[in-house]
Amino acid sequence: MLQAYIRGALGRAPCEILEDDGSSYGEVPEFEGVYANAESLEKCREELEEVLEEWVLFRVSKNLPLPTVLESIPPVARSLPLVHHSNDLNCL
Repeated sequence: MLQAYIRGALGRAPCEILEDDGSSYGEVPEFEGVYANAESLEKCREELEEVLEEWVLFRVSKNLPLPTVLESIPPVARSLPLVHHSNDLNCL
């Protein structure tokens, strides 16, 4: 589940080559402070994944909320309607 969440978040993360020095930069929107800068796009992606994983684990250890990443939810579950549960047994 953690890997699916990270893959989903990384799917939102564009990496680009910076014109001034040719290095690569990437960040994950909605994940404050999650960014990476490296000499190649591949290295940038690797560093970004590592930073994101550490960021998620830190927030979980502190019981802090995480942004919702729909890509981490299986497609079948995304298409199901939301169900509000009540104590009324007649809703079955």
